[in-house]
Amino acid sequence: MKKTNLIIKPDLNNKNLTKIINGIDENNNKIKTKVVTEKSITIFLNNQEIVTLMTIGDHPKFLAIGYLTNQNMIKKSEKIKKIEYDKDLETIVVRTNKKTNYEQKLKKKITTSGCAQGTIFGDVYDQILNNKLSIKNKIKKKWIYELSKKINLTPSLYLEAGAIHGCVLCFKNEPIIYMEDVGRHNAIDKIAGFIFYNNIKTENKIMYTTGRLTSEMIIKTVKMNIPILISRSGFTSWGVELAKKTNLTLIGRAKGKKYNILSGEKRLIL
Repeated sequence: MKKTNLIIKPDLNNKNLTKIINGIDENNNKIKTKVVTEKSITIFLNNQEIVTLMTIGDHPKFLAIGYLTNQNMIKKSEKIKKIEYDKDLETIVVRTNKKTNYEQKLKKKITTSGCAQGTIFGDVYDQILNNKLSIKNKIKKKWIYELSKKINLTPSLYLEAGAIHGCVLCFKNEPIIYMEDVGRHNAIDKIAGFIFYNNIKTENKIMYTTGRLTSEMIIKTVKMNIPILISRSGFTSWGVELAKKTNLTLIGRAKGKKYNILSGEKRLIL
């Protein structure tokens, strides 16, 4: 299998993403082990504070843009004037031409099953129920295990230190953008931000995640207009229900050449 050339991949040389911690093992021997960092970042939209997220701290620009677009706070037609990131203050400000007032919206949020406390706002859930993904783009059976193999063999923070999730944007059987974070919702938001910032076409793409196929992951994938979602992990019942309602192809427990499809099987080319 040829080497995969990712546009963005986990940066194992970034010393800010991991720390060496002293400890002991099961035999009471002293050890040094690598752990991922976890820090807060507060996102502002213009002058309004929106949310504080726990993250490993890479790609703050894409994380902020992706979070705001996935929450319907920045529309596709809007222009971003400026992005200001202050590492010391742990804040990032996204500035647009539109006046911002989300006081009422911020009160009506759903805390999801995502690790590191993911959230989805009610109007986003209502919107995706009206979004029926096109059945036009297909996936070949062999792409499922080819993608799984390529992604699992890619050097990552997960393989280095664990305690982290990954999401990968793919085209056919090729991974393109590989993002990691302590919460899978952060990883997928980083991809959403990259897509928005670079105006990438999504209806012919595939999303791969290392985490569970929960309602939140289905909502974000549909919001991004990506028709196929794959995971090596399992499903939740509400996630499957939302996938069926939105015509999303949902492929889980993808390990080796085994997988389960619980929604959108018509896109599969045997």
